[in-house]
Amino acid sequence: MGEARDAIVDAARAQTVACGWDGVRMGAVAEAAGVSRQTVYNEFGTKAGLAEALARREVDRFVGEVRAALAEHGADVHAAAYAAIRRTLASAADNPLVKAILTSARGGSDELLPYLTTRSELVLTESTTALLEWAGCHLPDADPTALTFAADSIVRLVVSHIVLPQAPVDETAGKLADLAVLLFVASASASPR
Repeated sequence: MGEARDAIVDAARAQTVACGWDGVRMGAVAEAAGVSRQTVYNEFGTKAGLAEALARREVDRFVGEVRAALAEHGADVHAAAYAAIRRTLASAADNPLVKAILTSARGGSDELLPYLTTRSELVLTESTTALLEWAGCHLPDADPTALTFAADSIVRLVVSHIVLPQAPVDETAGKLADLAVLLFVASASASPR
């Protein structure tokens, strides 16, 4: 991303955190970023394009944290899964942008919520890819179809616990890590289909 593009996304993030996505105005974003309104439109096309860029940057940050947590624990499936899931849940719970998205959605505005739910392809694809790359190094004999299903299922469950948390982060991460072990071990012993 260029400097102007980064500044625009930073300004949009700050405005979203301050007043929700409904309160974000392209002119105000341009002013905060120190660029013209036309520059914002040239870079992103529409407010939806800006939302997508904002979502992309947050997903990239989260996925970077997932990759780091997995790498810290190598082949220890439970420790790696727990660390990645816990870091994701804790980071999401403390992330002011995620809080703004969820708070806005509960108040009736859900323009950004689909990036975590119904339009979550970006989150699912990037996160699942990170898990599959890790698993490819540490579970090389796993059935690819079963492994893909396992990774996708864990990511979907983590996202659902971000959107609607039920228990403390540590407890949820522990239970999801236990499930991840079961799914990954099953994929490692499954016969290729």
